[in-house]
Amino acid sequence: MESKKILILGGNGKTGRRVAELLNNVNNVTVQLASRSANPSFDWEKPETWLDVIKGNDTVYITFQPDLAIPTAPETIRQFTELATQNGIQKMVLLSGRGEKEAQVCEEIVKSTAQKWTIVRASWFNQNFSESIFLEPILAGFVALPKAEVLEPFTDADDIAAVVAEALLNEKHNGKTYELTGPRLLNFEQAVTEIAGITGREIVFQSLSLEQYIDMLRQYQVPEDVIWLVNYLFSEVLDGRNSSVTNDIEKVLGRKATDFIDYALKTAQTGIWNEINQLS
Repeated sequence: MESKKILILGGNGKTGRRVAELLNNVNNVTVQLASRSANPSFDWEKPETWLDVIKGNDTVYITFQPDLAIPTAPETIRQFTELATQNGIQKMVLLSGRGEKEAQVCEEIVKSTAQKWTIVRASWFNQNFSESIFLEPILAGFVALPKAEVLEPFTDADDIAAVVAEALLNEKHNGKTYELTGPRLLNFEQAVTEIAGITGREIVFQSLSLEQYIDMLRQYQVPEDVIWLVNYLFSEVLDGRNSSVTNDIEKVLGRKATDFIDYALKTAQTGIWNEINQLS
């Protein structure tokens, strides 16, 4: 394999750190993790930090925070991709949002700027229940969410990372757009019920209106930029448009996508959902 120097933006994130773990075992590949805490530091809101991180790399995995749907994302992605292309980046793999028309604007910018590109679209991760916004409610034994009836093909972050790693390493994925899903549709209540069954815990699920949910977030003093994003995802994306499964994970990896129940079984073994964690 030709030597590659791969930059991972969001190297501490759910997919970024998993991609790094996969690439660290590959010969002739050098990996650089980029984040605000890294040295040199990378901050999407500080373009002056970008060039020092870009230099010396030829491939980049782009994960954008907080989300490609925010109004400032297209201009930021344009500035970054132009700077990257001018300074030695030959290939870009972008993590995008499935069903997000705003994110597709950023996809087109990458396509028109990068010499070589791959787009990887995904929506709700399995790991949102164990590493992100739904963990605390699960530990509390009470999950209240809007759009409880909408079916979603929850996708495993390990699968996403494996597809991204393949796209970064292999030229056959150039010019491709992949839509990643799990193999099965569930709504939020069904997902929580499966976790409850595996852990043997009682976890109450309550369906809320979006307005009630936003009010609850404000009561918990969730930052307004996070509330904006949550409102966008639940009102604009979680409307059934993603209630279908694809075989793109199997197409790229040659194996079936991870089922939510298998994710839940594996995660339960770590103890992350044990009630005692509430006290730690």
